[in-house]
Amino acid sequence: MAEQQEQAADDAMMTRIGQVIMLHRGGDRAEARDRFLGLWSEIGEDGDPLHRCTLAHYMADTQDDPADELAWDLRALSAAEELTDGRLARHHQSLAVRALYPSLHLNLAADYIKLGRSEAARTHLSRARGAVGALGDDSYGDGIRAAIGRLEFRLGEGEGEGEGGGGVGGGEAEGGSGPSREGPLGPPRQEP
Repeated sequence: MAEQQEQAADDAMMTRIGQVIMLHRGGDRAEARDRFLGLWSEIGEDGDPLHRCTLAHYMADTQDDPADELAWDLRALSAAEELTDGRLARHHQSLAVRALYPSLHLNLAADYIKLGRSEAARTHLSRARGAVGALGDDSYGDGIRAAIGRLEFRLGEGEGEGEGGGGVGGGEAEGGSGPSREGPLGPPRQEP
């Protein structure tokens, strides 16, 4: 009985996080940021790693300052490092923690570029590239791989995949135009 109540509470928090993501995607960035902060205070810095990872991943996009965006993306990575496959499977049975890392490292690389820290960007870009084997052969995985290629091209590290515009810019490394893609953390973050 207690386990069912815990799972229902987990689902409720993920639902609430999802509602704030939708609010942000609807264009209310400031309100989404405020609501994410409220949820963060409920979850706590030592709360469920899935909740912390998901919330921090999306909270990063609501930040106006690139240093704040970096801080939230680092929180997401830290929480992912505490997350177990078993916990993630309770939320979605087909997911594995290793599938989160390409996206998380890609976002960190993009953050570091915005901050003019190209060596740190290269480090996380290399980690993202090294983790892509965990992604499926689907539109989400293809989108992450393409974003990595564009960022590599921007950093002058490879041929990249220059189609689709100017690469990663002003916000999301994974997002961009095109069809919606579902990934391990839900729909990809969108460019502002």
